Amino acid sequence: MQVATWNVNSVRARQERLLHWLRKNPVDVLCLQETKVIDNDFPYEEIQSAGYEALVHGQKTYNGVAILTRLPAKDLQKGFVDESADDLQARLIVATIHNIRMVCVYVPNGKELSSESFQYKLNWLKRLKTYLTRQVDASPQLPFLICGDFNVAPTDQDVFKPDDWKDSVLCHESIRDALRDLTNIGLIDIFRRLNPEVQAFSWWDYRMLAFPKNNGLRIDLILTNELLAKTCSEVKIDRDERKGEKPSDHVPVILTIES
Repeated sequence: MQVATWNVNSVRARQERLLHWLRKNPVDVLCLQETKVIDNDFPYEEIQSAGYEALVHGQKTYNGVAILTRLPAKDLQKGFVDESADDLQARLIVATIHNIRMVCVYVPNGKELSSESFQYKLNWLKRLKTYLTRQVDASPQLPFLICGDFNVAPTDQDVFKPDDWKDSVLCHESIRDALRDLTNIGLIDIFRRLNPEVQAFSWWDYRMLAFPKNNGLRIDLILTNELLAKTCSEVKIDRDERKGEKPSDHVPVILTIES
């Protein structure tokens, strides 16, 4: 079984690339971020023609997450179900597929360290931790993963030029602490477990020839519980998808799970 995550940076702008990638890489589940369309405008027919059901939590112009699946899905949830139901940003969608509870997230970017947006990012990760703790505690024997664009590079190993990024919203120690706090509930960065010495990136800025210079960051993550981690055999980053015409600034990350 293969599960992938990809921030497509607009499903409209990347629709043909998305469909082409699915033809080349017929993963069982693909989690998308930054779809940037309301639910009614999602390309359901085209996705269905490619062999997938689309579970969508959209928003006009910004954010938006989706799960594309070849396999039956159940227990769909859109957004947090908690006491802070006033947050209208479409950043989280959840479903159970092949007896695995899958959470797809688009973590806020944060803009600037001194901004309200960065505080929102820190608070959002705290809220995510509370939500995930409840999920994990409720079904401790259920394989579990959370994937998506976390907008955090976990360590300096995940950054081409750490000194250039250390005071950014993607690498500042406070946001790395928030990510570590999240993983401390029993989640494993499965790419790093299976590739302890590898330096690889999933995002490159469109500016300053970042991709040709490989000046990137690994901010697209797949986290699993230990139960699922034991069955994971490979995680790869499809760097080639950053090439060609009108790419997203992110590339797919693909997890292989043995049955």
